Amino acid sequence: MANEKPKLKVAIYWGAACGGCCVSVLDVHEKLFDVVAAADLVFWPIALDFKYKDVEAMPDKHIDVTLYNGAVRNSENEHIAKLLRQKSKIMVAYGSCAHMGGIPGLANFTTKEDLFKRVYEETESTVNPDKVRPVPKYKVPEGELELPEFYNDVRALDQVVDVDYYLPGCPPQTERFVEVFMAIVTGAELPPPGSVVGANEKTLCDECERKQTENKLIKEFKRPWEIQDDGETCFLEQGVICMGPATRGGCGARCIEGNAPCRGCYGPPSTSPDPGAKMMSAIATMIDSNEEDEITTIVDQIADPAGTFYRFSLPGSIFRRKLFEKE
Repeated sequence: MANEKPKLKVAIYWGAACGGCCVSVLDVHEKLFDVVAAADLVFWPIALDFKYKDVEAMPDKHIDVTLYNGAVRNSENEHIAKLLRQKSKIMVAYGSCAHMGGIPGLANFTTKEDLFKRVYEETESTVNPDKVRPVPKYKVPEGELELPEFYNDVRALDQVVDVDYYLPGCPPQTERFVEVFMAIVTGAELPPPGSVVGANEKTLCDECERKQTENKLIKEFKRPWEIQDDGETCFLEQGVICMGPATRGGCGARCIEGNAPCRGCYGPPSTSPDPGAKMMSAIATMIDSNEEDEITTIVDQIADPAGTFYRFSLPGSIFRRKLFEKE
């Protein structure tokens, strides 16, 4: 039909990611027909036979929307992020890894050198007496082989290119993806560039249905398996670390409904840009003691506080990585 609205051109790409975000796109089930009816996939290497040269040949701004999931860990991730930014009208940081650095970002607690030493020399199953490591380029009789350069730092997408919207989650909830995608398709009024979409401004605690009492003071912290959860009482009041106070709502509290504490994948609300600082503040108000030694003992019961509070957000946090003294 002459007046039929042209389909959107959509690209989907993963950087340093597990693949869960790509699966979440497929999890729309029957809504997939609405997506396919409104969009043509012009680049999605995990599912369709596209090459980088296909994108390079496209005119600038040829792609209407790119969903980039995964952190930027190596030179290939960075190159494709910049290429897709150049070719796209709208760039969406899709999922926790693109949004804040995600699980791969926990590597910022160490260094490239220590990672390589552990993986290629020290693991219990490694037999590498010559301590051979991968290198970006290596000559063989057939020519020169190349690997992407492995960076020392993991970065969130907006630390490499301009991002128009952030759709958080590990992975984003499928319903939220459909809502945001159809809003773009229908030309609905979108929030200003730089906004987090598919999520709430308030914290997860505001939508959690677990019971909270006035007495939120605790004497000890426990791991989830150390309590007899009644399925109703706030996890924090049971002494279990739950990132709800420092996490943006909008996920539907699915982990909570599954009797598991929140781990913070939707990132902090706009009023608290650093989830770790927010969580430490929340915990400080709950410790039932005024004695320094006792407080220290209680806090020491938190397993891996840095990795817990910044599980999905270290590269996008205020301090971004652990600092090491130069030898």
